[in-house]
Amino acid sequence: MIRQNTTPTDLSGKLALDSKGLAELRQGAKAGSADATKAAATQFEAMFVNMMLKSMRDASPQEGMLDNQQTKMFTTMLDQQTSQNIAKKGVGLADVLIRQLSKTAGVNGENAALGGGMADAAMPEGGLTRSMLDAAKLQRSIAAAGGNAAASAAASAGSAAAAPAASTSRHAHVRAFADKLAVHAETASKATGVPAKFMLGQAALESGWGRREIKAADGSTSHNLFGIKAGGDWKGKTVDVATTEYVNGRATRKIERFRAYDSYADSFKDYAKLITNNPRYEKVLASGGDATAFARNLQKAGYATDPNYANKLAAVINKTLV
Repeated sequence: MIRQNTTPTDLSGKLALDSKGLAELRQGAKAGSADATKAAATQFEAMFVNMMLKSMRDASPQEGMLDNQQTKMFTTMLDQQTSQNIAKKGVGLADVLIRQLSKTAGVNGENAALGGGMADAAMPEGGLTRSMLDAAKLQRSIAAAGGNAAASAAASAGSAAAAPAASTSRHAHVRAFADKLAVHAETASKATGVPAKFMLGQAALESGWGRREIKAADGSTSHNLFGIKAGGDWKGKTVDVATTEYVNGRATRKIERFRAYDSYADSFKDYAKLITNNPRYEKVLASGGDATAFARNLQKAGYATDPNYANKLAAVINKTLV
């Protein structure tokens, strides 16, 4: 008798939207194919990576002139494809899942469990277009596929995969930004009592991790990391640049005058002076070690006009500067 080929279509480099490929994967999984088990675990790993990418996107400023629904859609598609490519090389999650399941249920039992449940759970209807599932739902999917042992494997695998991912997710520009300004942030922290990490987060949000620094017409930097404007009482150097201001909740481009400094150290010193000498920032100084309260009180004090400023700042501090 000729045995039907049940090896699934290779989805490792695709967006997991090929319904024919998914059907073949499920068919191979039901037949106990080891290839199907590996493919399903890889797809699950891709979803895990996609969730991390989404978290990083959410923690980054998204108020540029080119940011709109269309660019967000294409960014989502890019992240999905990137997740597939990363999962193809592997971050360890799929291997841990397969290894843990094989210990508790044996190879045949593992294939059977993953074949029916994991293939469906890892690739729900619509494929990775539904990859915004939360972690709890993903863990329940694993539990349905392999029982409590699989759920434990998911938790341990998530931690194991997150460890290297955390080090890699903190991109080079984030590390470089923090390393370059850490000394200045610590000095300002001693003067204000505000944690250095909070000030680094705000500088990162205001300057786009140093990639959108306020610059003069000749291209030279103003060293203004905190977006502090030059009022009538400012006697130092200034630069005039276009910026986004929110008027009645609507984003508007305006030309504003900002302070300019001779160094980043001066920028941190002036920021420290601003929030310690101005009474409206009293609650900011009293926020202690609570990043969310710090961000919320800054917004309430009128530091920025962006209605989502507090959420963005808290996300940068809590999710990116880890």
